[in-house]
Amino acid sequence: MFKPLLAWCLALPIVLASTSAMAQISIIPKPQQMEAGEGSYRLDAQIGIDAPEGARAADISAFLREAIRTQTGIELSRSKHAHGIVLAIDPTIKGEEAYRLSVTPSGVIIQASSDQGLFWGVQTLRQLLPLEHAASVQIPVVRIEDAPEFSYRGFMLDVGRHFYPVSFIKKQLDLLSYYKINTFHWHLTEDQGWRLQINRYPKLTEVGAWRTEADGSRYGGYYTQAEARDIVDYARLRNITVVPEIEMPGHSMAALASYPEYSCTQQPLTVPATWGVFKDIYCVGNPRTFTFLQNVLDEAMPLFPSPYVHIGGDEAPKDRWKACDACQALMREQGLKDEDGLQSYFIKHMQNYLADKGKTMIGWDEILEGGADKNAVVEVWRMWLGNGVMRKALLNGNRIVMAGPFYLDAPLDVLTVEGIYHTDITSPASPGTPDDDQVFAEHRAQILGGDAPLWSERANPYNAESKTYPRLLALAENLWTGKHDAAAYADFEQRLKPQYRWLDAQKVAYGPEDKLVATYTVSYDAAHGHWQLQAKRGFDDLHSHYTTNGAEPTAKSPSFDDAVTIPHAGTLKVTPFRNGLRYDNAAVFTLVDNLASGHPITFAQPAAKEYAPSDALVDGVVGSTDFHDGRWSAWHDSDLDATIDLQKDTGIHTIEAGFLFEPNSRILLPEEVTYEVSSDGQHWTKLYGNTLSIDLAAPAHKQALRFHSEQAITARYIRIKATQHKTVPAEFPDGAKNTWLFADEVLVQ
Repeated sequence: MFKPLLAWCLALPIVLASTSAMAQISIIPKPQQMEAGEGSYRLDAQIGIDAPEGARAADISAFLREAIRTQTGIELSRSKHAHGIVLAIDPTIKGEEAYRLSVTPSGVIIQASSDQGLFWGVQTLRQLLPLEHAASVQIPVVRIEDAPEFSYRGFMLDVGRHFYPVSFIKKQLDLLSYYKINTFHWHLTEDQGWRLQINRYPKLTEVGAWRTEADGSRYGGYYTQAEARDIVDYARLRNITVVPEIEMPGHSMAALASYPEYSCTQQPLTVPATWGVFKDIYCVGNPRTFTFLQNVLDEAMPLFPSPYVHIGGDEAPKDRWKACDACQALMREQGLKDEDGLQSYFIKHMQNYLADKGKTMIGWDEILEGGADKNAVVEVWRMWLGNGVMRKALLNGNRIVMAGPFYLDAPLDVLTVEGIYHTDITSPASPGTPDDDQVFAEHRAQILGGDAPLWSERANPYNAESKTYPRLLALAENLWTGKHDAAAYADFEQRLKPQYRWLDAQKVAYGPEDKLVATYTVSYDAAHGHWQLQAKRGFDDLHSHYTTNGAEPTAKSPSFDDAVTIPHAGTLKVTPFRNGLRYDNAAVFTLVDNLASGHPITFAQPAAKEYAPSDALVDGVVGSTDFHDGRWSAWHDSDLDATIDLQKDTGIHTIEAGFLFEPNSRILLPEEVTYEVSSDGQHWTKLYGNTLSIDLAAPAHKQALRFHSEQAITARYIRIKATQHKTVPAEFPDGAKNTWLFADEVLVQ
């Protein structure tokens, strides 16, 4: 029955439809060729699926059957006499992922030369189905010929800095596959967490998977090998290849905290709870380091049938190698010029090892710095270097994957849906020369595609979807169609709108196209003695739920839309919700009663415009340990010298100010801090003085400097001085220039 049915359906003509019929079809990514016809095909429980022989075809048929049942409520017939949907292998269709889809009033046919193409045809058919449960539904008549422009269409999830449960990852795989993203780049190891079980080295997950947060809580998690296999198989069924990333030689603090013998110092280390780049990396001068890494890869590779293994290779400071006798001996033995040569040695060693195992190495673009040969795939991310990185990789013969233009951790109002759509990865990244244009054109075949990384410093399971969607839909179409012009984007916008209904049905907490989800600010109303919590919303139907006692807000907590009055001090938490979905972790504001709140404050040197305005020091809101939280005022290469006018003589018992130490971000504690008071603003009495040294071994932290007197001191003016260090330890890179002083609330009680 199968072959006669196929031949009969193919012979049926499609009567071309009007432009309006085309407009009703909202497939993303848009097929390369599509003709809409008049009429539709009726799908009901009498319809069956004919599929080729083979396990993969059976998987695809079962996937389609379940997708139709979930979306329409229709349970297709399993009778061998039921027909209507045909999946067929046609060797004449060119391209591993190419397919042909024909819907006529009499049937549906999906043809491809491979199982991959068949599956993408199924995903396109799903987008033609209505979002309604009924006894029968209509599928519009259409003929589609389709194939991707780029073979590598990826999404990267950083599970090292924040951990994501298996259920979350599977949900994302469903969404990626629906939009024909074919690569899941799984960033499994980081300074802040090792996430893959390695039986030979149990401490990697016993120690390396966990860290102690600033509040003392324990945070972490990992994936067992059984869970990794399950995720890989789940992805395989959805046409997605899982590419594991095991970072080396840098971003390895979690591993070295577990096994410090593979560091250069061989001293105990802790899994960091802060972000940044850390000096402790794998010791290249210790042969046992390579044995360790090879053993890890030997255990990991069987879990991932992907032809690729990503080894990171980025952001590897050479400080420890410079001070390491074994590393220096290796450098001399190998005749290497410097420590960059050691990185080259390291990368070549790992690339050769992977090649012997039948794997192709992928690495971030630093692997080009003397290490990787032309067989490695280079993932380009350092866009600020202009066209040089891409040009070097292409001329070296490397295949490349573009990631830099698609960083999903970028704010939604900076990297917009439209911005992603218009990005052309085959053109120079910055204004180029005619020679650049020629190089890119001649080496076009080496550009495999793109990867959209979601780094998790500020992403978590609650807000990750708002950072990913709908931007990922623009990426999917960009890499599938290769079209970027204004007319194509206008058409994409029209097709994007109906997709939101489907995303809602999948309970996806997607974000706005070019706005932040929600921005919260707290201001002190001196006239009334209370605070005002304000929300700038990216969606009109977003609601903010809050608490004032430090409890986590839920959908049942009090809510507001644009602003609400907070009458009392306490721990204020606010969380955005939309369509019943929580959109982020709570924003936290510590409100304190402060005699200085709302009073004038002047500065000898203005605060840096990039951070909180200067009056944030007297608004009754205490900053967190995150200098991006909008509560910290900052001075770049200058001192803090502030005077507060309490506007009348006031009895003072306490003066306290907070300062931040985060050396990886070049934020240092002040060298000297003094508090002075005056009744006339002319004559000053010093109440407090403290000199602080720099301990680069100390973790990032907030330090409060407090003066207290049991007996009240009467004064109108308070002066706070905090000076930056003129000299710094020799191991602090680049000296005392380009350093920051961050100050928090000046608390007067």
